[in-house]
Amino acid sequence: MAFGPFHYAPDAPAGASFDSSCYPVAMDNPQQSLPTPLRIADRFRGFLPVIVDVETGGFECHRHALLEIAAIPILMDEHGVFTPGECITTHVEPFPGSELDPKSLEITGIDVTHPFRDAKPEKEALDFIFQGVRMAARKAECQRAILVGHNAHFDLGFINAAVGRVDHKRNPFHPFSVFDTVTLAGMAYGQTVLSRAVQAAGIEWNGDEAHSAVYDTQKTAELFCKILNRWGTL
Repeated sequence: MAFGPFHYAPDAPAGASFDSSCYPVAMDNPQQSLPTPLRIADRFRGFLPVIVDVETGGFECHRHALLEIAAIPILMDEHGVFTPGECITTHVEPFPGSELDPKSLEITGIDVTHPFRDAKPEKEALDFIFQGVRMAARKAECQRAILVGHNAHFDLGFINAAVGRVDHKRNPFHPFSVFDTVTLAGMAYGQTVLSRAVQAAGIEWNGDEAHSAVYDTQKTAELFCKILNRWGTL
C-alpha cells in the first residue's frame, strides 16, 4: 500500500480495507496538495531551518574543544520546493583549558597546529556564523533560526556551550528546539546513520570526505530537502 512517495506493506488479511482519511493529503495522494505557502517563514512558524554540523575534540561540550562549524540556511521557492543555500563555515581555536581526544582527531583528520588552518577564537567564530544566519533569516522574513542536524542536539549542545563561554548575546538559534534528520531519515528511509540515509535517498556519498563539517552539512542539507520535497506541501 502506498502513501504518496513512501511505501508501507503491512501484513493484512485478504480483503482488508484501509481508511487513509486520517493521513495528510500530500501523503495520501501527491497529485493533490493544499495551497503552497509563499514564504518559508509561513511554512515553519517564523523559523528558518539552518543545517549545522560541528567537528569537535570529543563528545563532551563543556570539556572538549569546538573545532569547526558549518551552517547552510534552507531556501524555499515560490512553488514550495526546498533547496540548500550557501555554506557558512569557519575553523575554531580550542578554548583555553579544553581537551582534545586523539581518537576524535583521528576520525575528523583535524590538525589544530596546521599553519593554514586559519582558525578563529570562539567569540569571533560565533560572530561570523551567527551574522550569516541572521542575514539569511532576515532575507527570508523569519524571526529566528532553528538548528537542523543529524543528531542535532549534539551540535546544538556544542553551540550553546560556546555561547555560554563567551557570553554571546546574539545567538539566532532557538535554544533547545531542533529538527533532527535522524528521525526524518528513519521515517522516510528506515536508516539513521547519515551515510546510509543519504545513499538510501539516492544522494551521492563519498566516505573519504565525511567527517568534515562542510561535507556533512552539505549532505545533511540535501537529505533534509529531499525528505521535505517528497513529503509535499502542507
